[in-house]
Amino acid sequence: MSGILKAYRHELGRIFALKAIFSTLFVAALIYAVYYPQPYRNEALRDVPVAVVDLDGTTASRELARRLDASSDVAVAMALPDLATAEREVFKRTLSGAVVIPLHFERDLLHGRASPISLYSDASYFLINTRVAGAVNTVARAYGAEVETARLIGLGIDPAVAASATSPMPLVSIPLFNPQGGYATYVLPGAFTIIMQQTLLIAVCLLATIAGMPGVAGQSVPDVGATATVLGKLAAYLTVAVLLVPFYFIVLPYFYNIPRLGALGTIALLALPFVLSVSALGMVIGLTLRSPLTVQLTAAALGLPLFFLSGFSWPIEAVPPALRAVAQLIPGSIAITGMTQVVEMGASIDDVRMQFLGLWALAIGYTLFAILLEWRRQRRQAARSALA
Repeated sequence: MSGILKAYRHELGRIFALKAIFSTLFVAALIYAVYYPQPYRNEALRDVPVAVVDLDGTTASRELARRLDASSDVAVAMALPDLATAEREVFKRTLSGAVVIPLHFERDLLHGRASPISLYSDASYFLINTRVAGAVNTVARAYGAEVETARLIGLGIDPAVAASATSPMPLVSIPLFNPQGGYATYVLPGAFTIIMQQTLLIAVCLLATIAGMPGVAGQSVPDVGATATVLGKLAAYLTVAVLLVPFYFIVLPYFYNIPRLGALGTIALLALPFVLSVSALGMVIGLTLRSPLTVQLTAAALGLPLFFLSGFSWPIEAVPPALRAVAQLIPGSIAITGMTQVVEMGASIDDVRMQFLGLWALAIGYTLFAILLEWRRQRRQAARSALA
């Protein structure tokens, strides 16, 4: 126990004494907290500019254009005379789409005939295309149902029967755990998990490779075995996590108005194996690479693969099975699902039992591997000392 305590004090001192480590763990956290969420602050795309090409010029066509402009998702930025002009504006990226209202639009509606409108949208930007198509489809369906209901009532049909005939299965959408249906509420909890994993992983890797700085002891603790060294270092990283975990999963969601239903105890309980597994993995990588420059280059190269394997930028179910198996070896890929359910949805540990046990399995496995690598390192160091 005294060996674990010596290693703990030694490593904790290095964390706060080495500027590179302190900056990675704490300064980078503040920078990411301010910088990363900014593009998502508006939660959803609003008022995407589109054009309306009204070839009918009637009261019904103007009403449809007015309703499109009143929609929160799109804004009618231009009223153009023909499709060719609208295409030029879309190609110049002035507009993101064009809605074409055909000739005889009002006449066909009043006669109960289909009067399809056309949408030309910029599909090279997936989110904008989806937003524009959804808004136009919603407005067109609602307006068409109103016109048809009014026509049936004019023919003497009971209003309730006419309304049910035009819309027999009305849908009421209730976005659970994401009241605004926003992108920030969806992406930021997972992003905070990945950011914490990345910064902690880089810091631990560097600690395993940096021998020391002027006035700071080296990475080795005299007369302390491999097991005590690894366990003492993990305890030091857990101490730092006492500050980081509340910052990432309590303070930041509150600051950015992200729903947080999770109990503090549950968040801490799930964060424990997450921090241990990331820290132990960092020790394994650092003891394997053994060079600060190699660690930095490797971290830069692995940044995007780890991001895409995490499962929140692209559904993990859609990832090929081989890559999905690799993703299960990355703590963040498991923790994202568990942390999101606990923090944002109020899940209990029993609800995220698979993620909880998976993180503990990674923590134990990587810790044992780190002990083995530390034991080999100490043996090589002892052999070099004996030769000297």
